[in-house]
Amino acid sequence: MSFSLLQPSFFMSKTKSYAQILIGSWLFLTAMAIYFSLWVAPPDFQQGGNSRILYVHVPVAWMSIVIYIATAINSFLFLLTKHPLFLRSSGTGTEIGAFLTFFTLVTGVFWGKPMWGTFWVWDARLTSVLILFFIYLGALCFQKLSVELASILICVGLIDIPIIKFSVNWWNTLHQPGSISRSGTSIHVSMLIPILSNFANFLLFTCIFFVLETRLLILSFLESSLTEEIEAREVNKD
Repeated sequence: MSFSLLQPSFFMSKTKSYAQILIGSWLFLTAMAIYFSLWVAPPDFQQGGNSRILYVHVPVAWMSIVIYIATAINSFLFLLTKHPLFLRSSGTGTEIGAFLTFFTLVTGVFWGKPMWGTFWVWDARLTSVLILFFIYLGALCFQKLSVELASILICVGLIDIPIIKFSVNWWNTLHQPGSISRSGTSIHVSMLIPILSNFANFLLFTCIFFVLETRLLILSFLESSLTEEIEAREVNKD
């Protein structure tokens, strides 16, 4: 099945069949996420309405890390195989990841101002996420020079992921330790549902975006191949 997905005809037929289901599911999740975030979840007794920013901030932060790991895997596979599908997926992941990381920083700034009294502190978690953003930007710049260098940078940058994850445990930071672990969660279910629904929403949207990008790549290859074939026939006629 995994090898079949690399076949353009198989990929195009399957994604076309499930397109309406994917888009319909995303619209449903979007509506549910908005409903849970704005009307179901109560305001925090300390943060008030400002806590609703976390329903977006936390899922986006998770997604920026998930996208980075997926991008690193695609970059590594591209370095091994030179398959254009892995290259396109890596490039798309870098663009989406850079945006999500930037959005993580922006939402964190707006949440942190009323809570910490300042827009920015050189907190270990904030600094490591900022480094992640710079890695994304560096990869985007390298893509214009050498896709191999961009892929190597993404792979090497994986070292920042555990630093982001465990920074709250390794250093004294303003961020609290993780609220969700294998042993359970300290987040009340009324606040956990909006976070998880938004995460599922962003995850599905990203998957749809990747599918569309891949379909565009396949169509561009088919178009170029058809153009070359037509030009070759015209040359033969002459």
